[in-house]
Amino acid sequence: NRVFSAANAATLLIYGALGVVFLILVLQLQVVAGFGPLAAGTSLLPVTLIMLTFSARAGALAGRIGPRLPMTVGPLVSACGLLLALRIGPGATWLLDVLPAVLVFGAGLALTVAPLTATVLAAAPDRYAGSASGVNNAVARAAGLLAVAVVPVIAGIAGRDYTDPAAFASGFRTAMMIAAGLLAAAAAVSFALVRRASAPPERLRIEDCAHCGVTSPQAYPATN
Repeated sequence: NRVFSAANAATLLIYGALGVVFLILVLQLQVVAGFGPLAAGTSLLPVTLIMLTFSARAGALAGRIGPRLPMTVGPLVSACGLLLALRIGPGATWLLDVLPAVLVFGAGLALTVAPLTATVLAAAPDRYAGSASGVNNAVARAAGLLAVAVVPVIAGIAGRDYTDPAAFASGFRTAMMIAAGLLAAAAAVSFALVRRASAPPERLRIEDCAHCGVTSPQAYPATN
């Protein structure tokens, strides 16, 4: 199924980027910007709030216009948020430097995740909804693990760089550019290959539910 395969390819790229961002950005805030561990972690809470508030609306929009446009625009918006995050460095403040990047990044995720989950499920026959959800979650989690293992090495972050502000800042910029590239690639895959898939009318409209899939897409219940 081309739509199912394309949606999972987009999942691989998007959640690979997320795995990098939620590790490297938090470390950048601590090692380079001087935030404490608690402050660095809570700095990303707006992403969760945005997704819980707007994901159902984005899913309903995708239900009306199809998933192709949200899954194309959403990753590009998130990539712009990562480019804004490049401003985070020594002396960065949460309000002026971190919050704008987090808001743009979260807006892109809210636009993407619900249509992505709905596309995966709609592409599979209803009796395979559980299997489709399992495959999609497995792809997302594997993508995050692989990205965390590989991207920092490609970005040149290793060993003592994690305690050296200058070295880590250089690797952070490279890692954010790689993550933005992964999101742009997901947008390209979605634009080229994702189409509206027919779905049985009795299925649970998961795209209308609140989503906060920052580690993996939402799980789909076997029955209503």
